[in-house]
Amino acid sequence: MLPKINRLTRKKDFDLVFKNGESVKNDFLICKALKNQLPESRFGFVVSKKISNKATVRNLVKRRFRKAVLCELGKIKKSIDIVIIALPGAGKKEFSEIQEAVTGVFKKAKLIISI
Repeated sequence: MLPKINRLTRKKDFDLVFKNGESVKNDFLICKALKNQLPESRFGFVVSKKISNKATVRNLVKRRFRKAVLCELGKIKKSIDIVIIALPGAGKKEFSEIQEAVTGVFKKAKLIISI
C-alpha cells in the first residue's frame, strides 16, 4: 500500500494538477505532474467508467497502478504531485505491462532521479 504521506487525496490538489500540470502520454495512461512545496511526492489515480462499467475492474486497475508506483517510489524525485489517468485499454493489461508503462512515462517526464 502506498504510504499516506505519498497519497494525493483532496479535490483541490487534483484540480491544481489537472489545471497546471505537465502531461506525458503513453498508450494507456496519462501522467500529469506539478511541483509542490512538500518534502515528499504525492500520487493520485483516476480510473473512469470509460475503462469499465464494473467497479471491480476499475479497482483492479487502480491497485495495479499503485503497486507499479510503489515499486518506483524510491527513484522518484521529491516535491512533485503526480496524477496518473488510465485510458481505455488499461483494464486489459497485465501488471508487468502497466509497470513497464509507468516506468517509461516517469522517465519520459524526467521524474526519475538519475544516479
